[in-house]
Order: sequence, then structure tokens, then C-alpha cells
Amino acid sequence: MDKPSEQVKKLNLRFPPAPKPVGVYRPILVVDNFLYVSGQGPVDFDGSVMKGRAGDDLNADQAKQAARQVGLTMLSTIVTHFGSLDKIKRVVKVLGMVNCTPDFEKHPYVINGFSELFADVFGKENGIGVRSAVGMMLPNNIPVEVEAMFELHQ
Repeated sequence: MDKPSEQVKKLNLRFPPAPKPVGVYRPILVVDNFLYVSGQGPVDFDGSVMKGRAGDDLNADQAKQAARQVGLTMLSTIVTHFGSLDKIKRVVKVLGMVNCTPDFEKHPYVINGFSELFADVFGKENGIGVRSAVGMMLPNNIPVEVEAMFELHQ
């Protein structure tokens, strides 16, 4: 498996601009051998934030695409605030939150949009960690928010 930075090039991935914090928090934090990334929403390539709610104005496939965009946003945040993706050894934990109607039931399917991207970038062994996928109301009507924790190379 190639280094994550090489995989990004092979996959022709483009990153949106990293969002600036809109509250009192750090975008990333390194503690010991772990990188924690604050919850990320889907930023489009023009810097705008994607909007919508699964089961209402977005179907499951559109919400899954928004989750993939969250993954691209998170990769951009990591590169912007931490440096190289190649310092990351593996994905440890992902919390995926889906803005959805009460009757929407495909939360894991939606968050697969994020998880599949990270498996492509970091490989199946290191790109897939433990995960939760839940539905809730999200701020500013963003369709998906994801926070994650990564193990760093020693």
C-alpha cells in the first residue's frame, strides 16, 4: 500500500478549504500518540457548507455523498492544521452523525461515504476503525458531521 499522500494523488482527490472554527474548540489536538479531529461538516470546494436533511430534502445516496465530502473536508483539516497525512498510522474511532428525519434508518449506509474514502486513502487495514453512526439534529442544517481519532506513527 502506498503512503496516504500518494494514494490521494492516485485517486485524484481534491480537498475543499479547511473550515475555520465557529466556536470555542481546536480543529485538531495531539495527545500522546493520537490525533483527535473535531467534528467536521461537509465543506464544498467553493468553501460553502453543504445543507440538507436525510429523509427530507436529501435521499440516502445524497447524504452518503455528503459524508464523503465530510471525509475530504477532514483530510483538508488534517493537512492544514497538522501537516502530512503520512504521519497517521491508522483510523482508531469515527463518530458519524446524520441530520435526518425520525423515520430515516440508513445511518450506517450514509456514514459509509466517509469510511469508504478513508479505507481508500489509508488502506482497509489502517483506514477502518471502530465506528458509530447515529441520527440527530445538526447545527445549520448540515447533512452530516463526523469526528475522528487517529493513531500516529511513533
